[in-house]
Order: sequence, then structure tokens, then C-alpha cells
Amino acid sequence: MADTPLDLTLDAAELTARLVDLPSESGSEKPLADAVESALRALPHLTVDRYGNNVVARTDLGRAERVILAGHLDTVPIADNVPSRLDEDGVLWGCGTCDMKAGVAVQLRIAATVPAPNRDLTFVFYDNEEVAADLNGLGHVAAAHPDWLRGDFAVLLEPSDGQVEGGCQGTLRVLLRTTGERAHSARGWMGSNAVHAAAPILARLAAYEPRRPVIDGLEYREGLNAVRVEGGVAGNVIPDECVVTVNFRYAPDRSEQEALEHVREVFDGCGVAGFEVDDHSGAALPGLSHPAAAAFIEAVGGTPQPKFGWTDVSRFAALGIPAVNYGPGNPHLAHRRDERVEVAKVLAGEERLRAWLTA
Repeated sequence: MADTPLDLTLDAAELTARLVDLPSESGSEKPLADAVESALRALPHLTVDRYGNNVVARTDLGRAERVILAGHLDTVPIADNVPSRLDEDGVLWGCGTCDMKAGVAVQLRIAATVPAPNRDLTFVFYDNEEVAADLNGLGHVAAAHPDWLRGDFAVLLEPSDGQVEGGCQGTLRVLLRTTGERAHSARGWMGSNAVHAAAPILARLAAYEPRRPVIDGLEYREGLNAVRVEGGVAGNVIPDECVVTVNFRYAPDRSEQEALEHVREVFDGCGVAGFEVDDHSGAALPGLSHPAAAAFIEAVGGTPQPKFGWTDVSRFAALGIPAVNYGPGNPHLAHRRDERVEVAKVLAGEERLRAWLTA
């Protein structure tokens, strides 16, 4: 168990500071997971389970619906921004303040102060979100203990600046390879330039017009972009290979297979000699029509926005659970050396969730 107990009687902003001061870079979450487990096991209304450095706590009140509140424990590498500090303007600074220890603090406060919610609750605290997908703790729990994640609706407390962000985009990264024949550049006509052969790929990308579909009243904006071009052997050699890395950010009305087929169609006829999927994570529908989602939006207020980017709501969608992103941090400040969060937004996030769960 943790050497430094977490005091869940602190308000969410003070608790955020304590969490920041307990470093938990990806792969080093054990001390924080120990502290979270210890604090939750002290609450008699919760059943607590642990798998690796992933902690799951649940109420069992027989309510008609079960809601999951989820957040990751890890942060990106510390950049001389721990311990935390609170300035005179009510802004808390430090690694993880925004992404996403403020959200985790809100989860812990709800766990401690709402013993009889109007919906059964499952709290999920997981590791390794900021690194490779195969290390992701939520994915590990889903594979090993899917029953722990049973629910009707999920809120991922990723930073969204206090706005509901519905679903998430899918992300597909492919490697498009062109080939040629090496030759001395002084006699370039004796070879075939693979970099030049990539021109049709780049032209197709430059002319591409992305969709802007509306789903559940939210307008998503797709994007197909080259993010890397690699080719060349030496300053006097005609290159015999070129690889264009393309990233497709797609709306949640496409399945993973549909997204892949679309990208293949876009580059059909471009002379691609090799097509390799380098990474692929599916999208998640917003699920805003679900009754629990509608009640949540009414309670927290604001106008729902689409999520531009990928988050773990996709993992809930794969389990058949509608999910939204809602957290107090500003996502534009995540991963920065000057990462920070406004205390007022952390406290407001806690109160809005409490209002939803006690109405």
C-alpha cells in the first residue's frame, strides 16, 4: 500500500495538487495506484478490485443504470514541473494537472462523497495511456476482466475544458511505398527515381477534399495528410525506395474496415508498390441520444462538441458502451512544460458531476 495516504476529504483542486506531487510517469504508476487503491478500500460502499496497476471500484445498489467514470493515472515525462504550485490567480501548475490528474481527483471526490448515487457507479483508474496502445491498462482490464467494465454509459474525464465532447475520431496510419532503381545521379537516366514516383501520392493528397459529416448534431472534420516522407540513399545516388506515411483521421460513422478501404481507394492508381498499416485505432460514436447521456448533458450544461482526436472512449464503444469525454483541463495545455489547470474549473467539474448523480 502507499506510504502517503490520499486524503479524499480535500476538495478536488487540493487533491489534484497531491496527485501531481505523487509522480506517475507511464510505467511508474504503482505508487499512485497503491494510494488510490488504499483510499478507495477505506470506503465501505465500494467493492474494489485491482489488476496490475489498474484499480476498479464499484457500487452495487441495484440501480436501473450503471455509469462508468474513467481516467488514466499516468503522465508524460516530467519536465521540471513537479512539485505542483498554485499561483495568486487560482491556477494550479504542474505535470499532469491538465492531463489528467484533475479528472482523476474529480473521480476520487465523487467516489468518496456520493455513497448513494442515483445510478450505480464504476470508477476505473488505469495505467499506460500515454504510451503504446498494447500497454494501455484499460485495454488490459477489458481483455482480462470485461465484467468489471459492464455499464450503460461512460464518462472519460480527459481534459475537455469543461465541455462535453462526444465520441472520438478514428486514426489510421499507413505506409505507402514506391520503388525504383538505383543509379549514379550523374547518369540518372540509367535508374528510376522512387522519390519522383511518390509525386502522384502527394498530388492525390493535395487534391483530397475531406468530409464533414454531422453525427448526433456534431460536425466532425476528417483529414487525410502526409506526416512523413522518407527516401534517399546518398547525395549522388538515385533512390530506389520512398515511403510516404499517411495519417487518416476519420469520423465515427466509419468502421475500421471502411476507413481502410477508403484509404486504399484514394491511392488506387498512384503506383503504390507497398501498402502497410502501421497503426489503427477505431472511432467511437457520440452516443448522445442515450438517456443517461441526455441527462448528463442537461446536468453539466454547455453545448456538446465533437472530439477531434482519439481517446479511450473508443475502447468503451468497442464494448458497446456509449461514452463522452468530459474533464476540467484545457486539452491545448496537455503535455506542455507549462501545463496547468484553473482551480475554478476543477471545482465546477466536481459539482456538476455530483448534481447529475444526485438529482
